[in-house]
Amino acid sequence: MSIKYKSIIHLDSVGSTNSYLAAHASLLSHASVVSTYNQTSGRGQRGNSWESEPHKNLSFSLLLRPQHIIARQQFFISEAVSIAIVNTLRRHISNHKVSIKWPNDIYVDDSKICGILIENTLSGCNIAQSIVGIGLNINQQYFLSDAPNPISLIHCISAETPLDKILNEVTDEIISTFDHYDSTQQFDTLHETYISMLWRGEGFHHYSTPDGTQFMARISNVAPDGILSLTDTQGHTSTFAFKEVSAIL
Repeated sequence: MSIKYKSIIHLDSVGSTNSYLAAHASLLSHASVVSTYNQTSGRGQRGNSWESEPHKNLSFSLLLRPQHIIARQQFFISEAVSIAIVNTLRRHISNHKVSIKWPNDIYVDDSKICGILIENTLSGCNIAQSIVGIGLNINQQYFLSDAPNPISLIHCISAETPLDKILNEVTDEIISTFDHYDSTQQFDTLHETYISMLWRGEGFHHYSTPDGTQFMARISNVAPDGILSLTDTQGHTSTFAFKEVSAIL
């Protein structure tokens, strides 16, 4: 699969591919990619940093211009991107489970291989553009930060993988997945696929809230706007936005 209208801008080094793409987005078309193998100030969700050893991993941002996804449906973009990355990695990883940790981290078994940061620009009730920033661990063997559970593709397949190869595969998959659902507006099917790919999507698991409360619960639903519903062992269901609850590893 090759996306004919995709364009890739590769930078030797940059602070943040998301910031660079945001600064130049007005000059770029849908499916433009900014990539670097040396991102010096990578950003994660809610201001977290992202560790990436130079020339070992993928750090890139992708510009998407939705045609039919309105502002209140913006979580569908996160779902499409997450699904595409899982599908790409599953073609390479056969002996481990690849899944989506709510809302959009990509896990291999119980370890994080990919982080996603999506920044939407709204125009009234519509999404004018989405900048999708992705950090994907490929060939990094050792991690120095205090991130609790990083993993790389090399840990799963015991071999280095050319970065350009994975970059092209994953960007093609994201663009084709996004364009398919944006054009067909089959958002119910997209959401069902997302739910089926969830990490710890079955059974009861340990969770905690920011005040330190810990409890056992199972995922009972993720709403189309991304709100998570957890049902505890007593049958009581509570809803949570991002950062309002954490899975205990």
